Amino acid sequence: MDDTVRILCVDDEKNVLRALERLFIDDGYEILTALSEDEGLEILRKVQPVQIVISDYRMPGTNGVDFLKKVCRHWPDTVRIVLSGYADTAAVVSAVNEGQIYKFIPKPWNDDELKMTISNALERYYLNKRNIQLTEELKEKNAELQKMNDHLERLVNERTEKLLFQNKVLRRAQNILDSLPVAVLGLEINGMIVQCNRKGMALLGRERGVVGMERRDLLPEEMNGFIDRVMEGTDLAGSLMIGDAEVNAKGSLMKYPDGQEGVVLVFDVEAPLVDEEVVDE
Repeated sequence: MDDTVRILCVDDEKNVLRALERLFIDDGYEILTALSEDEGLEILRKVQPVQIVISDYRMPGTNGVDFLKKVCRHWPDTVRIVLSGYADTAAVVSAVNEGQIYKFIPKPWNDDELKMTISNALERYYLNKRNIQLTEELKEKNAELQKMNDHLERLVNERTEKLLFQNKVLRRAQNILDSLPVAVLGLEINGMIVQCNRKGMALLGRERGVVGMERRDLLPEEMNGFIDRVMEGTDLAGSLMIGDAEVNAKGSLMKYPDGQEGVVLVFDVEAPLVDEEVVDE
């Protein structure tokens, strides 16, 4: 990165240019000089960055304000300063008010004041560059954030669609279970009831509130004993007394690919009763 501070001085009087060179000889600046607008523009095309451009107001064929407007159009980051005689003050002030020029320095200038102006101009230049950099970084961060938001929105939509599909499947599965002529009960291995169809609710004398309950808080002792034997890993079939009803019961221990286990029970009130028997897996 080029950290050289360059100041371009444009004036049709060589003695003015030499005076400016002498003024900044100990400040470590690279002083570029031009005797005309065309020379100044050519230097700017070849050498960059140039932080400050100082131009005389009255030059043959043009004036410093018009020249600096061209500089502003092509190199807007430069800080632009006009050197002017007192007779030109009103015109230069008008140009400053238009926002094209940072400041004007009257001729003859005060060396200390001119040095202070250059120091302030450089501070302004680097502050503006930093603001531009921060603005660009903010734009990039906003663009990244927008991409993340778009990606998150797509994920949410995909997950929502997936959940809606899964809920639809679950509702249809529940409808199928409810249409079965037998009572179906599903339990986790820890004993929590996770599924019960309409026939099962009727068998247990419940209208709702079965799913999520602990089996030992809800089911009769004989049914819990049956479940205990199924949880030992044995498929069972036999008759049970549930309330005043004697029903055929079947139970199986289910092992799922994710390692979880559960119990599925089927109770048939209307089927002919059979003696309890154990069927090996």
